[in-house]
Amino acid sequence: MHLRNPDQELVKVIVSGPFGVGKTTIIRTLSEIPPLKTEEVMTATGAVVDHLHGVRDKTTTTVGLDYGRISLGDDLALCLFGTPGQKRFHALWQDLTRGALGALILADTRRIADSYEVMGMIEEQGIKYAVALNEFPDSPAYPEDDLRQALDLSPDTPLVACDARDRTTSLNALLALAEHLLNLPAMEQS
Repeated sequence: MHLRNPDQELVKVIVSGPFGVGKTTIIRTLSEIPPLKTEEVMTATGAVVDHLHGVRDKTTTTVGLDYGRISLGDDLALCLFGTPGQKRFHALWQDLTRGALGALILADTRRIADSYEVMGMIEEQGIKYAVALNEFPDSPAYPEDDLRQALDLSPDTPLVACDARDRTTSLNALLALAEHLLNLPAMEQS
């Protein structure tokens, strides 16, 4: 059992991205507690609204949120809130993102354009973010400059690669976000 140190400061971090990009997986990989998942089996009815282009082997989907926690030393714990990726669940976003310090946005180079809407929503909320390219076995590789241009990233927005199933690369993606947030001018952090 993993009881939280009551003296730990809790920081809310959003894990977001389009449908089928690996949000539930990265939270499961990083969480030191058994993660809360609201995954359900996909149905034929849902296939009408959840287009499986690029994620044809997907059999479950998040219908609410995912939650995990990772301690960074004795004094700080990151509370990871995973957003659902489908447009029909975007009404939950206002509540899920409220009070978040930052967001880790997962992207898939096989479907890079699917990230635009999610990035726009995070930007509209005024949340600073980093982008982690979740590397799937058949993910094409592109030069970083091309990816930054395709994602319309500012030069200071971190862009890293990870495998959501691998703790080390997933933690590196989360640390890139943390470093980005720590390097923001004091006025932007409020």
